Amino acid sequence: MRIATSAWFEVRPALENGRVTKGFVVPAPEDMNVSATEPDWSREVPTKRYDPPKRLLRCIRKYQSAGPIARRYWVLSHRFWSVVTGADIPLTCQIGGGLRIPHPNGIVFHSDTVVGPNCTIMQQVTLGTDRTGRAPQVGGHVDIGAGAKIIGGITLGDHAQVGANAVVTKDVPAGKVAVGIPATLRDARPL
Repeated sequence: MRIATSAWFEVRPALENGRVTKGFVVPAPEDMNVSATEPDWSREVPTKRYDPPKRLLRCIRKYQSAGPIARRYWVLSHRFWSVVTGADIPLTCQIGGGLRIPHPNGIVFHSDTVVGPNCTIMQQVTLGTDRTGRAPQVGGHVDIGAGAKIIGGITLGDHAQVGANAVVTKDVPAGKVAVGIPATLRDARPL
């Protein structure tokens, strides 16, 4: 029997009365004990020659640590990888280590956004401001589903999750799940 695996989950066959039924989803082993405070830099290392999301993150990191002359190169490199990925992540964002953006198409960050370590952000996610001009603060090891919109000066606590296409306009406490439009809070399901 074949088991399909991915970077974020694996589908294992479910046994019911001794028979194999539809698979169920469990987190991949490397995501089971991810820290909300200590960045896992191995999540950002390019694994192949053409790895646009990780190259974009590398440009941002190098720009922030480079001197004034080297910054010119990293600005050009950032522009190139932004076009290739279709992501709008400003060079001035505060991004914790270990950010995973598997499908960076359509990701938009406000320049004042703060993202904690070891987060996963899927495609079409917007982290933007509201009328007050405040940007969101994302805690450590936060998973944000495809198409989610996090708007305003809110805080997503450590180990929080945001469901696909959710519109979050209020704070999400640590360990909670935000789903729906407008987002409502739920407890995380045990594995």
